Amino acid sequence: MSDQKNLFLAIIASVAILMGFQLFYELPREEARQAALKRQEQMQQQQPATPGAETAAPGPQPGGGAVPQAGQAAPAQAAAPTREGAIAAAPRLKIDGKRVHGSISLRGGRIDDITLADYRVDTRPGSPEIVLFSPAGGPSPYYAEFGWTTVPGASIRLPGADADWTADRPALKAGEPVTLSWNNGEGLTFQRIIAIDENYLFTVTQRVKNESGAPVTLFPYGLISRHGTPTTLGFYILHEGPLAVLQDKLIEHSYSDLREKGRLTQESTGGWIGITDKYWLAALVPDQKQPVQASFAHTLAGANENRYQVDFLGEGMVVAPGASVETRARLFAGAKETSLIDAYEANYDIRRFDLSIDWGWFYFLTKPIFHAIAYLYKLLGNFGLAILGLTVIIKMLFLPLAYKSYVAMSAMKKLQPKMMELRERYGDDRAKLNQEMMDLYRREKVNPASGCLPILLQIPVFFALYKVLFVTIEMRHAPFYGWIRDLSAPDPTSWMNLFGLLPYEVPGLGPIAFLSIGVWPILMGLSMWLQMRLNPQPPDPIQAKIFMLMPIMFTFMLGTFPAGLVIYWTWNNVLSMAQQWFIMKRMEKRKA
Repeated sequence: MSDQKNLFLAIIASVAILMGFQLFYELPREEARQAALKRQEQMQQQQPATPGAETAAPGPQPGGGAVPQAGQAAPAQAAAPTREGAIAAAPRLKIDGKRVHGSISLRGGRIDDITLADYRVDTRPGSPEIVLFSPAGGPSPYYAEFGWTTVPGASIRLPGADADWTADRPALKAGEPVTLSWNNGEGLTFQRIIAIDENYLFTVTQRVKNESGAPVTLFPYGLISRHGTPTTLGFYILHEGPLAVLQDKLIEHSYSDLREKGRLTQESTGGWIGITDKYWLAALVPDQKQPVQASFAHTLAGANENRYQVDFLGEGMVVAPGASVETRARLFAGAKETSLIDAYEANYDIRRFDLSIDWGWFYFLTKPIFHAIAYLYKLLGNFGLAILGLTVIIKMLFLPLAYKSYVAMSAMKKLQPKMMELRERYGDDRAKLNQEMMDLYRREKVNPASGCLPILLQIPVFFALYKVLFVTIEMRHAPFYGWIRDLSAPDPTSWMNLFGLLPYEVPGLGPIAFLSIGVWPILMGLSMWLQMRLNPQPPDPIQAKIFMLMPIMFTFMLGTFPAGLVIYWTWNNVLSMAQQWFIMKRMEKRKA
């Protein structure tokens, strides 16, 4: 009776865990994912927020300069109802990069219109390009700006958001930098030489020539401003928002952090600062040899428009009469491709730039696993096959441990009659029973925990693989075979329409979406059940019954996980059964 009660409680607890997992983890994740997709699809039509009042003028920064704040958005102009309207409201310089499309506003000189040519909102044919930057005056402004500032109170006319620049070329292309020029009418000529490489890196060289009769002191700055709080997935395993590496230390702030703290400043030599989404990054990279003041900031425009900014402020530069000075910085605006991020880190000596990808606590394991998958992808031509190949390698590495585990489990099975005898003798005295059990293990030289060792060691591997599938853009929209078009998304099939055979789509099921499981989760559950049937059963009957429930639980829990992870788990179970057959044959030979 007691055993049945324990089993019933275990079932209730398992169902509660499963429902709680779906309600508090999977449902928010799916809602956030759908909101992010909708935001990208509606970027062209979204209505802008009502322009709020400008924030107060920023106070002086240490060192004398003051970086313009996020609230000082754009020159006064009518708000455009669409992104296209905001783009058309100012003269522009076309960006015709190999992987970047868009334009630079010649009014203000901002880099504020960027779409990513190689990435689409979803896998449907004709899906629009991912929008990264958008201009002020339209929906969800997000842009980068470079310029000069001076000490408060100085009467030097500087190019601001309303300055009309002239360009020496009609378009910015890879290998063909563009020079923007602006004269303040008081003897100072400002130039911005903007170059773009074949990927996502802009190099901005700022130059000032002084033809006046007096020296001037100017402070170079760069900023990235984002208006409105973007939709995030809200996962503790993934950071989305402002981040930086300053003084060789990773700093991450959530949007809510900045709303509470306002402005945070830190001095650094080298490093970088930016804003990251799950797959996309906008980051400022100042001169790595010059000290700067890097800041995270939040301002509130109007009643409810949050504006976030990251920026850096360089040291003051004195421009003597008849002389000129220049400074250089870089802007990364694109997809967080691992090989590309690593190449930029190495080629430009950008401190720990690879941390812009959230590799997590298991960095030492997650990144090598990714590189192993990437290498196998080059050989096999499919990320799904690469995951299967990596699974074979992992199983081979764990083979000695698996052998010891199976030997230990077999020994435990032989001891089961003696263990049952001890339970009958000392069933009412738990302390005495445990002592006698330990003595039995010691006499027979059996370690009951050794059977769990391979499983425990595979948990970090499983989590690291999940991290790779979840955060790396290389897995985004990566197809496998058949109906799996995206390894980073759940299996799209469902038993509710006979896996696509019936002519209707399964509606959204909200918190019970886990009930709509697809083919691969079912195959995973079946393989897990077969594997457990082959294993020696635990001596405790309650444990044995709970173990037999695990395939059902995992089928529903993993049903909403990325398909690549479910494929990995299924293949791992199949290999485990083959491995077990090999070990059993080997043990039979040894006994013979």
